[in-house]
Amino acid sequence: MTIKDTAQAWEIRATETPFVGKKTSVRTDEVLMPDGSVVRRDYQVHPGSVAVLALDDEDRVLLIKQYRHPVRQKLWEIPAGLLDVPGENPLHAAQRELYEEAHVKAEDWRVLTDVYTTPGGCDEAVRVFLARGLSEADGERFEVEDEEADMEHARVPVDELVRGVLAGELHNNCLVVGVLALVAARSGEGIDALRPAQAPWPARPFEA
Repeated sequence: MTIKDTAQAWEIRATETPFVGKKTSVRTDEVLMPDGSVVRRDYQVHPGSVAVLALDDEDRVLLIKQYRHPVRQKLWEIPAGLLDVPGENPLHAAQRELYEEAHVKAEDWRVLTDVYTTPGGCDEAVRVFLARGLSEADGERFEVEDEEADMEHARVPVDELVRGVLAGELHNNCLVVGVLALVAARSGEGIDALRPAQAPWPARPFEA
């Protein structure tokens, strides 16, 4: 048996959108179950996101620390952001986020992994990139606001991050998944075997 996620869409008998926010909304679908029953499923509709595990020449990961109101914590994270435009090229979005949040650019980009953050209650899909060959971005720094105005920055060795993840000290999903995926890639076929930066992404199709 091949262990691989597969596309499938069960019949929707009715749908409504009881809430529409600035970036996301909540949808309620009446879904036909295999036993013939119809149940209601509420979930957040999300445009999708990108995240960047930026690795420097000293094997350190570029991190930001940002307040996240829903969990009432300041979390260490990797640069990340929304796909603001439907069909937006995820690589371009990732490059934008790395510039805006860290004023950094990268020469080498690869797809590290693709994940659904909370598939039981949200359709958010995230593509996590590995970026190497880091240098300071050109031009002036991007002017941040709101929670981002209070961000902290750090560069932390990969081994230290693995320890923090396994000790329950780091909780951001993109950071956790990205760091562990990097370690897995290194211990497997190597970084060169990762997918190219423009690899297809069925969860959020785009034009290269």
